[in-house]
Amino acid sequence: MPKILILLFHPDFANSRANQALIEAARHLPDTEIADLHALYPDGQIDADTEVARLVAADRIVLQFPIQWYSTPPLLKAWQDVVLTRMFYLDYETEGARLAGRPLLVAATAGNVETAYAPDGVNLFPLKELLRPLQATAHRCGLAWVEPFLVYDVRRADDEALKAAGDYYASRLRRLAAPEPTTAAA
Repeated sequence: MPKILILLFHPDFANSRANQALIEAARHLPDTEIADLHALYPDGQIDADTEVARLVAADRIVLQFPIQWYSTPPLLKAWQDVVLTRMFYLDYETEGARLAGRPLLVAATAGNVETAYAPDGVNLFPLKELLRPLQATAHRCGLAWVEPFLVYDVRRADDEALKAAGDYYASRLRRLAAPEPTTAAA
């Protein structure tokens, strides 16, 4: 089974019921590594060698985070600056090229309801549109963009709703890990 790497970027994971529910569901999947980047780098000093090795060893990559002011948490941006700049601008042939074609799934949580993320909603844009910079990054890095996994209204979600979100997340991760269908030669 392909190895899934979940890179968790949550500045207050201990108090996030939603992201904890997702991680708890993912924790039980085979060949799944979960890296809590805030726990690993509380000072924000990212170890590029470790992160490059982590990415190269993965077959599928997941970026999991809460939406914060229409964007990603600052540590995710810092991680991109350190790790992806090195892999795709400085050491492309020996590092970045090795990730070509690997699927990238964004798993994001939002505090507001889905209708708030609409042209007539308080947030003006659909959440998928707010994730376009990550889609552009995936494209630039030669990663296969996968339809994002989005969970809305997490501030008001009860335990049952969060458990259901975790179950669905595990299902999406199992599908992500499924081998690519091969076509028979004609």
